[in-house]
Amino acid sequence: MDYKKFLYEQKKREKVLKAKASKVTVKEIRFGPQTDDHDYEFKKKHAEKFLKDGAKLKAFVFFKGRSIVFKEQGQILLLRLAQDLEELGKVEQMPRLEGKRMTMFIAPKKTK
Repeated sequence: MDYKKFLYEQKKREKVLKAKASKVTVKEIRFGPQTDDHDYEFKKKHAEKFLKDGAKLKAFVFFKGRSIVFKEQGQILLLRLAQDLEELGKVEQMPRLEGKRMTMFIAPKKTK
């Protein structure tokens, strides 16, 4: 077997593996620290749709100006979302404050 043939077969194998690999899309949902119940329910429906489609969900609370004093409310909001979406997805990363954002990742559960 010569080297050119080896390279050709290696490229071919990599191409097959790349075709089998699945792309992971990440969808974002943004909340404010004092998001109302109706707005929360509306965004929760979108989150359910994203998880059913197989996309990862990045939910975050954005704190503007002095609203950073409501850190606890933001965390409660994200944990409530995680609890509501428990049957559709699994929390990949718990709420974590990064600057003016508190982010949380939810991955869809595998369906058989």
